[in-house]
Amino acid sequence: MRTPHHLDAHPRPNPYEELAALDDGPLEETPLDEFLTEERDAGAEDAWAPPDHRRGGKRRRKNRFAGLPLAVKAVVGLVVLASFAALGDRWAVLYAEHRAADTLKDRLDLAAAPEVEIGGFPFLTQLADKRLDSVKVTVPDVAADRVSLAKVSATAHDVRLNADGLTSVRGADVPRFDGDVQLTFADLNRELGASQVKFTGEGRDRVRANGTLPVAGHNLRLRAEARIQRQGERGIATEIGKMRLDIGDLATYRPGTRASEGLHLTPKGTADLARETRKAKALLSVPAIVQRMGVPEATVREALADDGKLAEVTGSPRFARQAAGLNLIDLALENPGVMRRLGLDPDLLDSLAGLTRPVLADRLSLAFELPEPEQGNVRLQDVRVEEDGIRVRVSGSGLTVGK
Repeated sequence: MRTPHHLDAHPRPNPYEELAALDDGPLEETPLDEFLTEERDAGAEDAWAPPDHRRGGKRRRKNRFAGLPLAVKAVVGLVVLASFAALGDRWAVLYAEHRAADTLKDRLDLAAAPEVEIGGFPFLTQLADKRLDSVKVTVPDVAADRVSLAKVSATAHDVRLNADGLTSVRGADVPRFDGDVQLTFADLNRELGASQVKFTGEGRDRVRANGTLPVAGHNLRLRAEARIQRQGERGIATEIGKMRLDIGDLATYRPGTRASEGLHLTPKGTADLARETRKAKALLSVPAIVQRMGVPEATVREALADDGKLAEVTGSPRFARQAAGLNLIDLALENPGVMRRLGLDPDLLDSLAGLTRPVLADRLSLAFELPEPEQGNVRLQDVRVEEDGIRVRVSGSGLTVGK
């Protein structure tokens, strides 16, 4: 048998009660305890919670829009619709301009598509009415005879369309148009001058040419002036004048048959002739030359026999004028040896004899003529020389494009 446990009649004391008995009562509150207590109380009264921006923002925007008057809402809606309509209208313009450029390129056989700009707004209402306020076409690099036109720009007004819609425009009637034709000096330098002759403007209707021209293996300095004028209703003509070719400092050639034209010694050339005994004797030893100069035969004989008398004759102002008045081209065929002694190449003189005024003028000609349309007419209104080239004003009427 198990031995029964005996319960104590007097239980053991609780240790926590003994500790509590030692407590002298609540301690006196310090300032720090007061501060911490206040902070806890304040936090307990107004607990922090994260703000609900989403729901609050929605509510504010909704309230604001809801507060707008009905008229304002209608205006905003109309503005939005008008913006989309304008965007669609501009897209239609771009499409029509692209189609028109491709059509003109094919029908005019152009190297590149021209620039087409349709004026007026809105475009779609004009298309529905089969009428366009204006159409501007710009074509670059148009061949015109020997030169290229840098830009041809024309604006057609009150264009009547032959069309069934945006994608089925078959042609157009142009009652009137005006525009510009531009011929740049840069193109003239490249096409006519071949980088040897440069063209520059001089006044309202004149162009000056300066450069070099190869003749019989010699590079001669070229100077000329072209007067630009209208020829008929569609053409531009050039009158070439003041042409001269300089053979160094020795002589100058001017094409023509007048006394002042031909090949003549320059003032420096006559001065060199007077100083160099060998050249002077070679010139005075030819009877035909002496006769043209008008020097008495007795004076010539004395000058050829005595160098002092020769210097006296050649050093006179009269002799210089007489020598400068000689047309050496006329004497070259009869006396090639004399020309060689003067420092002139006989082959060069032969080539200069064939370089007549028409031949030289043709090399510098800036003339061109606008093509004649199948229907209607094109007229040149004004020709003007500007800093960078020649500008021509054109106008026309009664043109038909397409069918």
